[in-house]
Amino acid sequence: MSEHPEEKLFNKGFISITIINFIVYLVYYLLMVIIAVIAQDTLHASLGQAGLASGIYIIGTLFARLFMGKTLELIGRKAVLRYGALFYLMTTIAYLYIPSIGVLYLVRLLNGFGYGAVSTATNAIVTAYIPKSKHGEGINYYGLSTSLAAAIGPFIGMVLLNTMSFYFIILFSIILILCTTIACFIFPVKNIQLTPEHRASLASWSINSFIEKKVLFISFIAFLMGLSYSSVLSFLSSYAKAIDLVGASSFFFVVYALVITATRPLSGRIFDARGENAVMYPSFIFLTVGLFCLSMTTTSWMLLVSGGLIGLGYGTFMSNGQAICLKASPNSHRIGIALSTYFIGLDLGLGVGPYLLGELHNFMSFSGLYLVASAIPIVCIILYALFYRSKAIDYKTIPAE
Repeated sequence: MSEHPEEKLFNKGFISITIINFIVYLVYYLLMVIIAVIAQDTLHASLGQAGLASGIYIIGTLFARLFMGKTLELIGRKAVLRYGALFYLMTTIAYLYIPSIGVLYLVRLLNGFGYGAVSTATNAIVTAYIPKSKHGEGINYYGLSTSLAAAIGPFIGMVLLNTMSFYFIILFSIILILCTTIACFIFPVKNIQLTPEHRASLASWSINSFIEKKVLFISFIAFLMGLSYSSVLSFLSSYAKAIDLVGASSFFFVVYALVITATRPLSGRIFDARGENAVMYPSFIFLTVGLFCLSMTTTSWMLLVSGGLIGLGYGTFMSNGQAICLKASPNSHRIGIALSTYFIGLDLGLGVGPYLLGELHNFMSFSGLYLVASAIPIVCIILYALFYRSKAIDYKTIPAE
């Protein structure tokens, strides 16, 4: 049965949960881009240790997505959203006391779990406010909140890192999460009603209760894309210092944000009208070209152009990959698990990437590192062409639940 009695996309519920999601992701990306630098400068960590401090956050997120995707409907979307936000707030406050790299690892792990719980809930809740005829467009507008956070968060983080103390940045993050937590308790979340069969299925401990097999392939592609993009999130600040473009690097994410804001509505309409292939292939190509351009950067304009291209690549992929998962999951009680599976892949790439690429930097320059990262989307093109085309879903043939 459809959960969307009206075809209006920009309804109050859709707008509210999109804003909540934006702030949740904003703090995540804000902290992600500065943690490696803080770990090196304040705790005297190696680049590999600093990369692990960035990446271990995702391990906590993965645990949250794995278990919350399974239990989201059992516990209730409302409870997961509200108490997940409280835990996210408490673990953000914990950043005020970081005496050693070991404590930083622990705080990052727990904070990642809080973020994972809240974002898993918001990703499922928003689907109740998107008309089925506008899946691609709706998810792209909603995904714009995530992509803008991925651009604005690092921009704010890099500006504050150069002008304010670490403690000021944490206090700023605490205020944002506090406001979000209050909003989560005010927002009227509707839990879906489960049949006895659906409840028994979700309560079991089979692999199907944790993972949605229908979205495994696109989730693996998301892992590779996250792995590639993690090179930007974790090491752009250090790379900018090495090539003496610190000033221009602050605007890298501004260009990223402007590009995805301008193109996101169009990509959603293309997705609905022409299918996923029409947006997936360009996203792979743009990310490859953007990272290659970044590896060759010697001037400010080249750095900013690469930011725009990377926005067209990774920013477009994020939301359209999510739209594929939503359209592949016609059963409402499986939507949480499907989206959780997708974001496990994406987050695992973002989490593993900083450590692997940080260790790789021991053997090559930052330029070489970004060259390696630019090759990963090419692998995605090959895999997608070989395997996904034959599995492409004609969503119009999927009956509504």
